[in-house]
Amino acid sequence: MVRYLRSTAISASALVLLLATDAAGGAGPAPVIAPAPVAAVLPGAAPAAAPPPLVRALPPTVLPDQGRAKLAAEPQTVFTGSGFDACSAPSLDAMRAWRGASPYGAIGIYTSGRQRACAQTRLTRDWVRQVRALGWRLLPTHVGRQAPCFAGDHKPDRIDPAKAVQQGREEAAEAVRAARALGLGPGSPLYLDIEAYKPGDPGCAKAVIDFTVGWTQALHGAGYFAGYYSSLDSGVADLVAAARAGAGPLPDAVWYARWDGKPATDALPATLWTEHRRAHQHVGDRQEKYAGLQLTIDADQLDTLVAR
Repeated sequence: MVRYLRSTAISASALVLLLATDAAGGAGPAPVIAPAPVAAVLPGAAPAAAPPPLVRALPPTVLPDQGRAKLAAEPQTVFTGSGFDACSAPSLDAMRAWRGASPYGAIGIYTSGRQRACAQTRLTRDWVRQVRALGWRLLPTHVGRQAPCFAGDHKPDRIDPAKAVQQGREEAAEAVRAARALGLGPGSPLYLDIEAYKPGDPGCAKAVIDFTVGWTQALHGAGYFAGYYSSLDSGVADLVAAARAGAGPLPDAVWYARWDGKPATDALPATLWTEHRRAHQHVGDRQEKYAGLQLTIDADQLDTLVAR
């Protein structure tokens, strides 16, 4: 679960990444990130304003993405509607009861990662099979290393800026192994959970983006779509700046956290992550009861890729 950081303007780290667009010579608009079909690109947002004095742009990381060709042949499953995520996979009784009584049709599950907050004693291949048979759609989520400037003590493993790309690849391989063990095969998205961190640190932002680029490259190579979950004010702001600066490959879908109670997915720039590539966690840590069974959940508005 993200504790997002509010801001009234774009973070300094995001600004520095944005300035890489101008540092590259004021090139034309950037491509949309992962439109459908996978291989297509559309014009992106306009370049950022000229850099202020004494601000040095960090060059964007760009890696080859041969795995994208694999994704072009993979069918995509999209869910549009209300969903929720819970710290631990709910019981099958709860999933049965909520399927008919709640407004939700999809659930985020923490399928892998050494820094998951809760034990997943119920999350097995059979749980996945039975829940999917009930009609639930799934958003598999991986919780691994966090931003170097992440302030929480409960997730001590951090991204090493000098090894960020390789660490992202390693975490992607771990996520793929776990997804396959649960019966979630190629063509599914795997969402990287980057918890909220303090904006304004360009080096920290660069490490997060490099890690995410490595994550995305490796997932594409394995035949999986890459997802990204973070606070709108930190991780997602820096991802938007990286997209405009030309970094890549970047995730195919973005799941942003802002607990504003608004079930909409329009907080991202209109030219980025279009065509069913967005999710919004708009309520956090709320108790809800349906058919006599209560769960503590985060509520989400979804228009995005879900597991096949």
